[in-house]
Amino acid sequence: MLQTGDKAPAFSSQNHHGQTVSLSDFQGKNLVLYFYPKDDTPGCTIEANEFTALANEFSAANTVVLGVSKDDCASHQAFIDKFDLTIDLLADTSGELCEAYGVWQLKEKNGVSKMGIVRSTFIADANGKLVSVEYGVNPEGHAQAVLETVKGL
Repeated sequence: MLQTGDKAPAFSSQNHHGQTVSLSDFQGKNLVLYFYPKDDTPGCTIEANEFTALANEFSAANTVVLGVSKDDCASHQAFIDKFDLTIDLLADTSGELCEAYGVWQLKEKNGVSKMGIVRSTFIADANGKLVSVEYGVNPEGHAQAVLETVKGL
């Protein structure tokens, strides 16, 4: 698992428009990379809506917010359209990004264990260094807490 102070793992993944997005695209900006289990599910919707509501404040703090799940581009676009989301969502259909950030883990629900994305958030500073690493976050109020961290950079 990653830790504060580590270099953010490099990545290239498609966003909801099918455009390739890479870590290097954000040199000189802070980056919030939040991983969530599935488009259009209760917790994931709360989190996406809260990040969208604060999008202008993140932008004013020289910060880009990217959501990541294993859903495909079409699923992401439908999720964005349904809730008028203004953040980019990355389609990690291969799971490479989830593996690199250590969020693909064994999870247990109702006594059943299976692999899945553990809701996690990583904040990288303008030099690509991880200044915050959180695994197993609660979606409610999370975007505001992340914004406060970013404002302190």
